[in-house]
Amino acid sequence: MPGNPAVPPRPVTLNVNGRAYSLQLEPRVTLLDALREYAGLMGTKKGCDRGQCGACTVLADGRRINSCLTLAVMHEGENITTVEGLATQDTLSPLQRAFIEHDAFQCGYCTPGQLCSATALLEEFRGGAASTVTADVRTRPAVLSDEEIRERMSGNICRCGAYANIVAAVRAAHGNA
Repeated sequence: MPGNPAVPPRPVTLNVNGRAYSLQLEPRVTLLDALREYAGLMGTKKGCDRGQCGACTVLADGRRINSCLTLAVMHEGENITTVEGLATQDTLSPLQRAFIEHDAFQCGYCTPGQLCSATALLEEFRGGAASTVTADVRTRPAVLSDEEIRERMSGNICRCGAYANIVAAVRAAHGNA
């Protein structure tokens, strides 16, 4: 018996950026491919397709995830936010504005994942979540230092090396929040 038989598509409804997308997907379609190839949302990028670069980072119920490592069917009922959903109508988010003001991108390929990750980072910090560089993980981190930002963004790679500007943009957005 050569190869595995095709798995028939099934209806999947994804709530992405406040809109319901009714899709017909095979159960093994990744969330990344569902967003790009089926929903037409091209902002989320496919980088390594192995969860190592962070270019595909999106938010699932506010939690950052690598969309290349998860199946779309696993996210029915969750609120998915992609880079397209960070702005409201014609107004950029404070973080998007800070990325522009601090020149926190060069080629821009990693920027959607960087923005989604940084959005979650700021919410995690506001919620009191510690990181591996937090001095005392039993207490709320006192300051969102550059070291904290670098550690919390460590899952997102920028091949152009815009890290200093990314840290500056996150720090500025945090200060303006």
